[in-house]
Amino acid sequence: MEASIRSVEYDRPHGLTCGVGEAWAKVPDAPSVERKRELKEQIRALLKREKAVLVAHYYVDAELQELADETGGCVADSLEMARFGRDHAADTLVVAGVRFMGETAKILSPEKRVLMPDLDATCSLDLGCPADEFSAFCDAHPDRTVVVYANTSAAVKARADWMVTSSIGLEIVADLHARGEKILWAPDRHLGGYIQKKTGADMLLWQGSCLVHDEFKGIELDLLRAQYPDAKILVHPESPEAVVALADVVGSTTQLIDAAVRLDAKRFIVATDLGILHKMRLAAPGKTFIEAPTAGNSATCKSCAHCPWMAMNGLANLAEVLERGHNEIFVDPEIGARARLPIDRMLDFAARHKKRVQASGDLAKDGALFSNVGAA
Repeated sequence: MEASIRSVEYDRPHGLTCGVGEAWAKVPDAPSVERKRELKEQIRALLKREKAVLVAHYYVDAELQELADETGGCVADSLEMARFGRDHAADTLVVAGVRFMGETAKILSPEKRVLMPDLDATCSLDLGCPADEFSAFCDAHPDRTVVVYANTSAAVKARADWMVTSSIGLEIVADLHARGEKILWAPDRHLGGYIQKKTGADMLLWQGSCLVHDEFKGIELDLLRAQYPDAKILVHPESPEAVVALADVVGSTTQLIDAAVRLDAKRFIVATDLGILHKMRLAAPGKTFIEAPTAGNSATCKSCAHCPWMAMNGLANLAEVLERGHNEIFVDPEIGARARLPIDRMLDFAARHKKRVQASGDLAKDGALFSNVGAA
């Protein structure tokens, strides 16, 4: 299928300073309705033939999410995608997302074949944190515990002491801070700044950002809230501080979906990738979801609230990768083994944390670790 090439600018940090990098993304043509039906049937048959399971992120096209659910796969955040694939009996995992998600799946399932619709689908946070430069940055600060976000390459994870997701990062950093540890954080400066503000931890922040979340505008969001005063505002913590300050709930993708179901409000303004709206509408029928603004003063619309690399996942290249068996993810076994250590450390911490929360009877906290419902 023909695809046009789109140039994309992203934050390209050099340690504590930030420049601008330029990458590209393919924009595939949308197939016709009839062709979509044909492709879906083909994919279903190929998944069976290849003993494969489809795992998809909340940010990919709605039709891929539906296909994952319909064929016994899953739609989840990046780590849950990898854990689902690890525990599934399938010999082959097909990861509809971006490259670091495929690598994480391979790290947790090194014995399985991991395929992706397009190996060039990447992430601005991953691009903005090259392993060699990051390793040198870590070497320059040997007294700090290295904590990296899930949105990083296998090689960056291999250099870390801890990997965290947006659903447990606050708790892990708070625990490290309580033990007197100083943190070197990468790559998202907004998520890092949010956690630093909440915990008071001594954190040195790599200056990366997600090009989707970095575009949300606090001023424009405040104006939109004035139009819909009954709406609750759901914000991913990769967003700028001015946007987070307006949130009723700040959380990971899964936590924002949970909040959309759990809260009594009938209307929500959502500041994360618009791909999540499909799952929110399914999970909370009858409720209205409004995209948070990326337009307005100083807007560039680099993403318009949808990741250009997530958009590279489509029915046509999914069918092709299953038919041909190409686009396989490989992770050097030594790097994979080292990268698995900070992931397992996080999973062990999360399991202990969940038990503590359940023992305390505060189950609501367990479902929304970043919740600050009722905040201004």
